[in-house]
Amino acid sequence: MRIALAIPLLLLGACQVSKDETNGTASVTYNSDVAENAAADIGNTAQNIASDIGNDVQKTGDKIENKVGNTDVSVKVDKHEKTSDTTENKQ
Repeated sequence: MRIALAIPLLLLGACQVSKDETNGTASVTYNSDVAENAAADIGNTAQNIASDIGNDVQKTGDKIENKVGNTDVSVKVDKHEKTSDTTENKQ
């Protein structure tokens, strides 16, 4: 999201302003090559950030799997199980 907000500022950098002091005029020109390069840089940066996030998620997942491992759980469900208050649960 932050990158999307920066795009207009970077594209504004493609504008070149020149002043003519003798006439007291200013002209603004737009350089499309600079804008295309800025857009390509933004795309590459976004792709690198997404790749880094994906790698971090994968590493975190691997750490969790290594720490937890494979655990088998056996659950026995019976019609009459006693709870800690010694009452019977009937289902």
